[in-house]
Amino acid sequence: MRPSYLIRTVGMITGLLFIGVAAQAATTLTSVKTDKPILLSGVVDNAWQKASPLKVTLDNLPYEPSNGYDGMQETTVTIKSLYDDEYIYFLLQYNDPTESLARFPWIKQQDSTWKQMKKKDSTGHDNTYYEDKVGIFWDINTKGFASDGCAIACHMDIEGDTSAGRKYTDNPGETIDMWHVKNVRTTPLGQADDQFVDSTSDGKTNKGWGRKGDVKTGGGYTNNVNKDKTHPAYMNFPPSGAAKYYVLPSLKTPFVDIFEPGDVVPGIIISPFQGPRADIEMRGKWDKGIWTVEIRRQLVTTGEKANIQDVQFDDLSKTYNFGISVFDNSQINHLYHDEVLTLKFK
Repeated sequence: MRPSYLIRTVGMITGLLFIGVAAQAATTLTSVKTDKPILLSGVVDNAWQKASPLKVTLDNLPYEPSNGYDGMQETTVTIKSLYDDEYIYFLLQYNDPTESLARFPWIKQQDSTWKQMKKKDSTGHDNTYYEDKVGIFWDINTKGFASDGCAIACHMDIEGDTSAGRKYTDNPGETIDMWHVKNVRTTPLGQADDQFVDSTSDGKTNKGWGRKGDVKTGGGYTNNVNKDKTHPAYMNFPPSGAAKYYVLPSLKTPFVDIFEPGDVVPGIIISPFQGPRADIEMRGKWDKGIWTVEIRRQLVTTGEKANIQDVQFDDLSKTYNFGISVFDNSQINHLYHDEVLTLKFK
């Protein structure tokens, strides 16, 4: 073999290896050991300087709503992770020009009646009167997740189903852990909704198909509507500007119409989850067009059905596959990525 040919061949191999390493680095999040306590506040403190960021561009949407969609078409999420002997921590930041919290609010009309604001599309979902959200999917034992990521559970074209698609795994016993940051229903209480996806492929047996909440022993959220569906059932008293779009347990009062036309009463009543569904602590804050979300969860959970509902970070030598999505003021439409992301521990 001529020396020049040998040099070119070695150069090509080296280049391919470099590309492979670079591609892996672009989709791998490294969680770094910390010996300092991490305060969840929605404000980035110095402890996070130890962790290296992973930047993920989200530029895909699953469908185009029939009644219009004026949400984001693209955003980039910067993710960092730390861990200690008991917990794993995540910091997420992404651009969003609007803080969206008006989830199905009640507004008093000029004729003194009440109207709950909704603008649902042909799938039966809203893209106008809703909240900002973040979803993180963790593979537990689902075949194909390592190559297809979150898309392995998204079934877009189901005969007889008018929605934009439902989530379920393909085989019995396969589950995916879903961490759902809901900035009206759970964020004010310092929680993310701990959910999971299983193989339930019939919307008649479960309204959410394979999407389900982890075991809970109390708490949660309910729609704020009276029996006749003519006005809210409860309100905050005294009224709270900070809790404009959700009824807090500490302020929850039976509805009395003391309002003027144009006034807003929340469309949702919230209460902290109790039991395994409360495993994920978080704090979130929107400021000057940026959402900052901090999350904490035990490395290993031990609640009821934890082995099938929660990803377990019980082996720090392993890598863990995951995906992330952002919901801009939308019920189910969301920005997502194609790549499979991996978490490793350092």
